[in-house]
Amino acid sequence: MLLTDNISVLKNVGEQRQAILGRLGIETIGDLLEFFPRDYLDRSKISKVAGLYHGQMVTVLVWQHGIVATRNVSGKTITRINFCDDTGRVAITWFNQPYMSTSFKAGEKYYISGRVSWDAHGVSIENPEWERVGDANLSAGRIVPVYRLTSGLTQKIIRPIIKQALDSIKDQIEEFLPEKIITSQGLCGRSFAVENIHFPSSAENYFTARKRLVFDELFLMQSAMFMAKGQLKHKILEDNKWDYMDINPILAALPFELTPDQLKVVQEITADISSGYALNRLLQGDVGSGKTAVAMIICYLAVKNKTQAAVMAPTETLAVQHHQAFTKIFEPFGINCALLNGSLKASEKKNIKNRLEAGEIDIIIGTHALLQENVTFSKLGLVITDEQHRFGVRQRAALTEKGSIPHTLVMTATPIPRSLAMVLYGDMDISAIRQLPPGRQPIDTYSVTKSYHQRIFSFIAKEIDQGHQAYIICPLIQKDDDENEKKTQSKNEITQVIKFAQELKDSVFTNYNVGILHGKMKPAEKNEIMEAFAKNDVQILVSTTVVEVGINVPNATVIMIENAERFGLSQLHQLRGRVGRSEKKSYCILVTDAKNEVTQKRMQAMTKTNDGFTLSELDLELRGPGEFFGTAQHGLPRMQLANLYKDTDVLAAARDAAIKTFDGQQPSYAPLLNKVKQMLGKIKQISL
Repeated sequence: MLLTDNISVLKNVGEQRQAILGRLGIETIGDLLEFFPRDYLDRSKISKVAGLYHGQMVTVLVWQHGIVATRNVSGKTITRINFCDDTGRVAITWFNQPYMSTSFKAGEKYYISGRVSWDAHGVSIENPEWERVGDANLSAGRIVPVYRLTSGLTQKIIRPIIKQALDSIKDQIEEFLPEKIITSQGLCGRSFAVENIHFPSSAENYFTARKRLVFDELFLMQSAMFMAKGQLKHKILEDNKWDYMDINPILAALPFELTPDQLKVVQEITADISSGYALNRLLQGDVGSGKTAVAMIICYLAVKNKTQAAVMAPTETLAVQHHQAFTKIFEPFGINCALLNGSLKASEKKNIKNRLEAGEIDIIIGTHALLQENVTFSKLGLVITDEQHRFGVRQRAALTEKGSIPHTLVMTATPIPRSLAMVLYGDMDISAIRQLPPGRQPIDTYSVTKSYHQRIFSFIAKEIDQGHQAYIICPLIQKDDDENEKKTQSKNEITQVIKFAQELKDSVFTNYNVGILHGKMKPAEKNEIMEAFAKNDVQILVSTTVVEVGINVPNATVIMIENAERFGLSQLHQLRGRVGRSEKKSYCILVTDAKNEVTQKRMQAMTKTNDGFTLSELDLELRGPGEFFGTAQHGLPRMQLANLYKDTDVLAAARDAAIKTFDGQQPSYAPLLNKVKQMLGKIKQISL
């Protein structure tokens, strides 16, 4: 038997069970062994009948003793059998399973596991799991694995199938880690780990096995990410080195002093640039923390070192805002800034591209339009990607490849937990700006039910009467995997957004201008609405989450988020960041009727803190890495064992080992390289 053999080679796996297991993604023996338990039951401790109490979950070792009774009550068949051990008697009851009356033999011992209850007959256990002592004993008398199931599959079916495969094939389980990693990390062998993750012979062996398999999972993912992104460090060519590092002129030109956090980040970046290797850094900064100022300083250095800088933004609105801000700062220096996006006329695009190639443009700011093949630079020395999670790795690489090992800075306003950042950006150095500029006030956040609508609307009207503006956010949810279904659902929900906005216009905010913004609008329409909102020609903007990034209207002081339970903490925090962008007092109102525990925890967290980093850690804990930041939709395979919230130490060790093993090139050890390529194949489109 081989790991690549179809599961049909196993006993008791016919066509029907093949189909059932296939629904779980299990087709080969290898797939079966990699189908790890989702939980465990500790049935290694055997209880005595005399000590049983009501509500207790137990495993007892007993034999049949006395009465077997089957009767019908209200259409139900009740089978009751008495068992005992050397301390007392227990009645076992099954419902609608009359065949149980002949399933036990006198003189045989059985493990019986279930919940204890006391009734008129004394102590009893209803509908338990059971096994005869001397059989494989996979469901009692040990630590018992619990697997993810599907219709037609039970734990008592899948456990023996996996045990059969293990016994037949465990000697063939490949050891793909180099011996030096196994030794340095204190790991057990892969075969031992696989066997003891399924059927641990002790708690100690389970933890030993889990450590190895979690390390494998995280190590392979890190290595695959490195391979997908290229070398970890790129040595700068001699004629591309930056010698001019005086930032005092640009600091003097900024209309504010940098915070200590901003200065620290600038020092980290300039140290990278001076190291002889290309800058490759992720800059995390909460909403309004001043990442753009840091970007300006590095762009200034790029130009002073006779290279060009490219700043890529995910939306035209954000690109326009950046272009306006950069032009205001750099024009006095004689530094030329240009904007390239899809809305420009063909003649305008052609002119900008010609000037860029000729070296007449120092800083180009744009959207995806920068990625076009006919966009050529004279000497690209710096690539900055803003709101980086909106771009895929391949897109960022396409822009970087337009230069000769340019410096790279990617920025995000979504704080990412340390553990998740190590997975997604293991090849990058990471900086964080946690301080907000002086004068910014905390955003007061409230969580209320829909019964508060009229009070909220009155409050919004009061703010507008004071000259301020407001956002009202309506969520779009797309759950179905079918694309046609998604399109239909999206269309229906946009219709609902438009209808809701119209109702507000007609019956609530009749004295104010109400604008509507959603993702299906043409870019020109979006820009027109946003410009009107920025000029206060529109006082209330009813929008989908299209405003989540790249919208800067300091005059907006209120954001109301409908059905807030539909968002994770990080997205709620991003949306909240649309207000509080000036010295004015601002408010965020979360509206939800949901009562479930996770939603309540999220709402409470939002009302208690404005710290995005604190919220991101809680978001990861509550929702898991598969949902945080949409990573489940961005190409990362679902982790079987690793928990990014709990396994941070193992992750750090796996990352360091992957960096040393990768060392700027593909691993030379063939079994490891094959495994890394398999993992790379699972990463469909890394977009983070």
